[in-house]
Amino acid sequence: MLFLRRRQHHLHHHSLRLLHRKLLSTTSQALHLPLCHPTYMIWASNTSLGKTLVSTGLASSFLLSSPSSTTPRKFLYLKPLQTGFPSDSDSRFVFSKLHSLSSLRSSSLVASNSVLRSSLPAAADLTSRPDLSRRFGFCDPNFREEATVSRRDGAAVSELVCETLYAWKDAVSPHLSAERESGAVEDSQVEETLEKRLRIGLEGAGMDVFCVVETAGGVASPGPSGTLQCDLYRPFRLPGVLVGDGRLGGISGTISAYETLKLRGYDIVAVVFGDHGLANEGPLLSYLRNRVPVFVLPHVPEDMSDDLLEWFSASGEVFNSLKEIMLSAYSKRMQRLNDMPKKAGDVLWWPFTQHTLVPEEKVTVIDSRCGENFAVYKGENDEFMTQQFDACASWWTQGPDATLQIVYSLSFKKSPKHSSTDTSTRWFQTELARDIGYAAARFGHVMFPENVYEPALECAELLLSGVGRGWASRVYFSDNGSTAIEVALKMAFRKFTCANANILQLLNNNKSEGCIELKVLALKGCYHGDTLGAMEAQAPSPYTGFLQQPWYTGRGLFLDPPTVSMHNSYWNISLPEGMHSNYVIKELAFDSRDEIFDKSRDKSDLAVTYSSYISQKLVQYDSLEGTVHIGALIIEPGKEAIRISLILDARYVFHSLWLFSPVIQGAGGMLMIDPLFQRVLVNECRSRNIPVIFDEVFTGFWRLGTESAAELLGCVPDIACFAKLLTGGVIPLAVTLATDAVFDSFIGESKLKALLHGHSYTAHAMGCSAAVKAIQWFSDPQTNFNVIPDKSLLSELWNVDLIQQISSHPSVQRVVALGTLFALELRVEGPNAGYASLYASSLLQKLREDGVYMRPLGNVVYLMCGPCTPPQVCTQLLLKLLTRLDEFTQDQVRQASC
Repeated sequence: MLFLRRRQHHLHHHSLRLLHRKLLSTTSQALHLPLCHPTYMIWASNTSLGKTLVSTGLASSFLLSSPSSTTPRKFLYLKPLQTGFPSDSDSRFVFSKLHSLSSLRSSSLVASNSVLRSSLPAAADLTSRPDLSRRFGFCDPNFREEATVSRRDGAAVSELVCETLYAWKDAVSPHLSAERESGAVEDSQVEETLEKRLRIGLEGAGMDVFCVVETAGGVASPGPSGTLQCDLYRPFRLPGVLVGDGRLGGISGTISAYETLKLRGYDIVAVVFGDHGLANEGPLLSYLRNRVPVFVLPHVPEDMSDDLLEWFSASGEVFNSLKEIMLSAYSKRMQRLNDMPKKAGDVLWWPFTQHTLVPEEKVTVIDSRCGENFAVYKGENDEFMTQQFDACASWWTQGPDATLQIVYSLSFKKSPKHSSTDTSTRWFQTELARDIGYAAARFGHVMFPENVYEPALECAELLLSGVGRGWASRVYFSDNGSTAIEVALKMAFRKFTCANANILQLLNNNKSEGCIELKVLALKGCYHGDTLGAMEAQAPSPYTGFLQQPWYTGRGLFLDPPTVSMHNSYWNISLPEGMHSNYVIKELAFDSRDEIFDKSRDKSDLAVTYSSYISQKLVQYDSLEGTVHIGALIIEPGKEAIRISLILDARYVFHSLWLFSPVIQGAGGMLMIDPLFQRVLVNECRSRNIPVIFDEVFTGFWRLGTESAAELLGCVPDIACFAKLLTGGVIPLAVTLATDAVFDSFIGESKLKALLHGHSYTAHAMGCSAAVKAIQWFSDPQTNFNVIPDKSLLSELWNVDLIQQISSHPSVQRVVALGTLFALELRVEGPNAGYASLYASSLLQKLREDGVYMRPLGNVVYLMCGPCTPPQVCTQLLLKLLTRLDEFTQDQVRQASC
């Protein structure tokens, strides 16, 4: 029977390999944006304000202002979206005007204009083929025009390249044109095409190149899918020039457009607009003082027959000044990017990092973040910006995803789901930024004790109806996970003291508080934070040694728990030494992870063994007359769940709150704690009136597939701590939830009986506002399509077949996958294992080259996504990991044979 099962797995893995190759061939590549030459977006606060005039003026200034230059120059003009085509073509306008200006100024110029893709109705007008107008879709119109102006004095020949990427016939917004002409274009297609044209267009050895990308309509005009253009182009985050409005009402529109772009993280280097005689520049200069320069162009003639050549000549000085500002901003940006690694090494002190192991070339320069992707600058050879998926979720805080599918209600009627045809946006990150900005503008910071304000109250109510539903009645705000734990310990110890009359009596009789010692019950390998009190609640580890924490005493009873892991597609329980029993061996192997979480196991022989083991450890503290008591149980549930005994690599940054089940153990791997053991542990403490603390700083808010890890564990605490995903990961905030019984233990006539603990920024409005948005966003199936509404669960994000295949890989010791986390331990021996192991570093470096930002934790490798991440993205991550694992194995074999 075992042979047949293994044979089935072998055949299954073979078919999966074929699927693997197919999927990898369709995996999208990370953004690769060249920075070798200045590239700018041209935005406008509304339509018909002269974006194309500005583009043309910049092209003229760059190509024609230095006719005696011996260095050839190239100006690249890209128009990603064009409607009203071919009667209205901005790229053709730039092409024709530059040709006329070049002839007027006797400058040498080679110019071209082309259209890459157009709707069939637009192609019908362009090619004079009326039969195409009755058809729908896209085609390559095969349109290109060229013009040359020559001089014979040996001066360098300038080059103008104008390209329209997508064109539609109807002169309306792109989303309407795309719908009417069945010429839909996905956001990813627009981005991929633009990236390709930038890479090709910016090539030019020995040439000075300048590029502008001109948007369509206003800053918030929708693209062909309905996505606002300020969101559509956000992955590129190109610096921009904003064309403002010099007309009546233009001051307001220009400022609104500027703030819209800044809210999304764009850099605007200048504002320029036409003079309409209203002196709009005065208020704009006042508002934008010390931010960006403002340029005013001469009034544009309204006579449509005017060829504008005189206007361009009159505007020459403005465009020359604008060009110089843009060139200077580009040079300063590149200088900053190139200087940052060295400066960082000189002045920064990174946490959890051995600086001697981080040379300058290994410093990662993060220019920005868009959803789950970092924009990382690379400057070793060719200067460029690339994308890396943040597979660490930035120390497990991040929730906004890079390709969240949201349906705009502009004109499309679609079902919200993860699909390549749905509208792709970066709304969540922007929504959080907007709400934080609103709270900062409305409140700044205000005192919390004895006060109430809307963000804090709304956040508390959401917490009690969500992660605290059915058990919690009070919310205590703090600033981070470590302090939330210390608050929880204070609460638990007071509750335990008040619930045990003998302790109060002993205190009254001795008149000395030093006669009682309270300890915690926790699990080996746990980690609850870096503050001194939180560290006392963990077993000895590399973080508690004398060099790190000379005050550490470890005030707890630390149990060694049974762990669960997958290997060769099967789940197995490993019992710690001293817990082995001949009666439960049959209960230690499972075909699926769901069997491990099944509550019917509570009646098993293994549950009896667990109970006996725990009772034997606690019996020494049961005496009512004793002076040493277990005053609290603190566990990281459902992480249950997951214990990450991580083998850390001192070469890389690592944060303490791997609160992921009991976490961080120097010699383990990535292990799950048997949820049955944790349930039995909770029950044993309940029977002894020991308050139970759930540390959900990491696991809360869908990190492990449920809103609260208590739902996985199948029981509730007296106290629970939350942080990280609480605010979507964008701003620090933590909470400690408690029951009425815990709260009542602090009630009395004297202030000295109150909880004397607090922080300057307790319940700060910005954090509470972000938390409200994040809690609502993650839980709503309309915004988080991974949520299964009827079950309050996340759908499976990690491909089960790929997980099984990876678990059977010869280089893999064990695998864990739960919720948003996937982790594996590499099979190692001798010096390749342990806290300082560098074994996985080469594997991780290859994955970074694939656009996956990961950190080796010794010989443990993990991937983490957000609650909203499409499963397709997770599948791509696993495929890249599997491919690199094969290469990694081959490299290890070659090294061993040498």
